[in-house]
Amino acid sequence: MRRSLRQTLGAALHDWPRYAWHLRGGRTSRGAGRWTRIGNRRDRIRVGPQGLGAECEGRWTSRLHGCEVFPSLGRRLMARALVEWPLGSWPEPPQAEGEAEPDVSFVIGHRGAERLPHLLLVLRSVAAQVGATVECVLVEQSPEPEIGGRVPQWVRTLHIRVPRGTPYSRSWAFNVGARAARGRVLAFHDNDMLVPRRYAAELLAQRAEGYEVINLKRFVFYLGESETRRVLEGARIEGPPEYVIQNLEGGGSVAVDRDVFFAIGGFDEAFVGWGGEDNEFWERSQVRTVWRWGYVPLVHLHHRDQPEKGRRDRRTATLLDLRSSVPPAERVCELAGRAFGMAKGPDPPFSPEEGAR
Repeated sequence: MRRSLRQTLGAALHDWPRYAWHLRGGRTSRGAGRWTRIGNRRDRIRVGPQGLGAECEGRWTSRLHGCEVFPSLGRRLMARALVEWPLGSWPEPPQAEGEAEPDVSFVIGHRGAERLPHLLLVLRSVAAQVGATVECVLVEQSPEPEIGGRVPQWVRTLHIRVPRGTPYSRSWAFNVGARAARGRVLAFHDNDMLVPRRYAAELLAQRAEGYEVINLKRFVFYLGESETRRVLEGARIEGPPEYVIQNLEGGGSVAVDRDVFFAIGGFDEAFVGWGGEDNEFWERSQVRTVWRWGYVPLVHLHHRDQPEKGRRDRRTATLLDLRSSVPPAERVCELAGRAFGMAKGPDPPFSPEEGAR
């Protein structure tokens, strides 16, 4: 994208020096670097307790302008973040199958075979977690199973059979996965985002501090098409990212104490498709003890947009506004009283892929 001379000069005068200062800086506490405090010029950045992590005030996500004007800044920021929070890629978690309940359950929704390579790489990053035992509950929602036998055996795979033409429901997939999960902490995670090796361990650390809903991500680095292709072929991430997102809150990856998840009503299944359900869940989660200061990077793999996603944006936005007009505590009472899945009738029968394989 071409930038005007004014935009380029503005980024050179205002953004470049701030980035350089924070990227040169050392770490704040518990290994979180000063890079977490980078934001756009008009952003209000709130630093977390004991200087750990940072939060950009505001309801909506935003891109880092400096990284778009100067891609080299995005490359440097991503490189610095991934040095502190390295990714891993293991075929399976180190713990033996059949051990006691895991510390963290990653719950992932999925549909279709096109994004299977992305999913497999995400699963390898989950398997590489250190400092915490993990499991993954993968919920495939489709007319017929498409990925059965193509994912690692350590992944617990469930299939929700739906009629052809039924829109994907991320909320429904997450609620079904939550019921099957065994971990003390549930991490609701997208099938296209790589996590650092210490991600699950940090979720446990914040849970031990008394936080019940935990958002660790500060920046999500969105790789472009060619870089994603390289990474899927086994190359190391070099960047620069196509863009960098902050303030994703409940989107992409968010963790919740298992009991708290059910107590606040899970995800609202009135939302169909992608978007809106994560905002609504985040609003409702504020009735509990929330860690909101991000200090961990995630990496998003490029893929084509889902065709139905854009067509539903207006309806989703209208529904979100409607739901947001109701106080969160009232929504909690409403949703916690429902059995998950009952918004669409009784749970559909699971296919033979159900359960640990």
